[in-house]
Amino acid sequence: MRVIFLLFFALVMGCNADRSSADKQQAQTGQAEGNTNRDTLQVDTSVDFVTGQFDFITHDDFMQVDPQYADKEIYLHKETYKAFKAMADSARADDISLIVISGTRNFDAQKSIWERKWNNSTAESDLDKALEILEYSSMPMTSRHHWGTDIDLNDLNNSYFESGQGRREYEWLRAHANDFGFYQPYTEKSLNGRTGYNEEKWHWSYLPLASQYLKFYNRHISNTDITGFKGSEHAKEIDMVNNYVNGISSTIKQESE
Repeated sequence: MRVIFLLFFALVMGCNADRSSADKQQAQTGQAEGNTNRDTLQVDTSVDFVTGQFDFITHDDFMQVDPQYADKEIYLHKETYKAFKAMADSARADDISLIVISGTRNFDAQKSIWERKWNNSTAESDLDKALEILEYSSMPMTSRHHWGTDIDLNDLNNSYFESGQGRREYEWLRAHANDFGFYQPYTEKSLNGRTGYNEEKWHWSYLPLASQYLKFYNRHISNTDITGFKGSEHAKEIDMVNNYVNGISSTIKQESE
């Protein structure tokens, strides 16, 4: 009788161990879906792609974000979207809601934003106009949003993320976003000597793709290539490629070299 009991006990413990191992493996698999191996992710790119001169709506690598994850019609690169969904679902389990309020913007979309701000600016010179806009908005041909890798989340004001629910959202992102491949490119400049845009707590970049697109950009695009919109003649004087395209956090810069 004692032998039978011991055999039964061993069998139960073995099943529980197998179940625990399976649960752990399932959790790890779920996280891995949002954390693609940067060494194996393949990208196909071109000068037109990295400068936003293509139609992302018809591009095979892009898809529309489901309305439950976005506040309007937004498209992302499929790999970015897959990783974001995994991150958003994980955040939801912690009572954190992550909503994409801006995703892919091609050259034409960025030009529209840039020239609207250009026409509304009261700066004394064209150079001052450009620098004023560049506090938070990119010149066309230089935006990370061209690539479908970068997302703006929840609110476009740093103050939103400094208290209440916004602070909880930002703290969650700082603690967990890297696990899914997302990094904040525009961090506080005074902390690390970063150049370019002001801090954007809402802006997160899917590094497994974005780092490869940035490498290609740096090999093939110079300041003289940036053209086709009001104020583009100042790109060289401002040194857009070094000061803004590469004006990113040290972590992202290291991954993109």
